[in-house]
Order: sequence, then C-alpha cells, then structure tokens
Amino acid sequence: PVKEKVQDIQRAGRNLMGVVSDILDFSELQSGEIELEEEAYNISSTINDVINMALAYKNEKKIELIVDCDPNIPGELLGDEKKLRRVILKLMNNAIKFTETGCVTLSIGYRKENYGINLSVTIKDTGIGIPAIHKDRIFERFYRVDKSHSKASGGTGLGLSIVKHAVQYHHGKIALESEPNKGTTISVLFDTSV
Repeated sequence: PVKEKVQDIQRAGRNLMGVVSDILDFSELQSGEIELEEEAYNISSTINDVINMALAYKNEKKIELIVDCDPNIPGELLGDEKKLRRVILKLMNNAIKFTETGCVTLSIGYRKENYGINLSVTIKDTGIGIPAIHKDRIFERFYRVDKSHSKASGGTGLGLSIVKHAVQYHHGKIALESEPNKGTTISVLFDTSV
C-alpha cells in the first residue's frame, strides 16, 4: 500500500511537471520569441539523458525501450541541444503513454549535406495507434484523439503541437505514420552543423 501511494505521488508529480513544461513551451511559441542557441553538443550524451528520463516515465510498464543510434554520427554537433532534447523526450513520453505492450524504439541517424548534416530521429511504438480521421489534426493545439486516456494520464493536447513548431524553428520536417492497434511512427529531420 505504501509503495503504491509513493508511485501514485511520483506519477502525479511527473504529470504536473509535464503540464508545466508544455505550458512554458507553448507560451514561448505563442510569443514568437524563440531563439535557437548555437552550442556544441554530443548526441550520445543527449540520447543517454533522454533514455534515463524515459525509463523513469515508463515506470513499471512492461514495455521494452530500444535505441538504435548510428555510431558514425559526428561526435560534436552544433545547434540547440536543449530544444532537440525536449522534442525527442516529448515524442518518447508520448509513445510510452500510448503503448501498453511491446516496445518503443528510438532510432537516430544522419545524412551529410554541404552545409552540415541532417539529423534524423524516429520514434516507433507498438501502441494504440491513431485512426486515419485524426492524422491531419494531430499536430493542432489542444487536439486529443482519446480524451479519456489523455485526461487520465495528464495530457494537455499541446505536446505534438509544441514538437511540430520546435521542429519548424529548426528548419526541420516531421512526418507521422500510424495504424490503429498497431502503433505509430514519428520521424523528425533536423538541420544541424558539425
């Protein structure tokens, strides 16, 4: 009983932290005052931090987290690591939230360009998926496919909207593929420098 109460408190704290984070991110986007920082960072360190936070979010769910990171990605990249980390973490947490069995896979790759590299991030889950009628609206503010599930898990309907706008500020692209009861794959492409 005590362990369950502690877990409930931890879960409520994480949900509250997620809501506050979404509101702060949303306010920043609404004001149009987003500034991208240009700093050196190591993608391996970023992914390690994201996975540790995702493991805490996963809690006792019986799902597997898989990471597939291209070992040839340059050791040092230039860009806004904090925003990149928040995008990946929001997508990972979303995948975990809507997956009860199976796995969530995070894949990181890259492609060299003459201005730097394109960093590709793909999160694939075996969760509940998204019906076709919702796919065009899934990135809208406050839009929730399953209001009962989102309400129970503390969702605001802002996460994917924030992700989309953050990716656009990085001059990147985002794509979604999903099938009900089979899962969802979200792919993001970021421009970055080396």
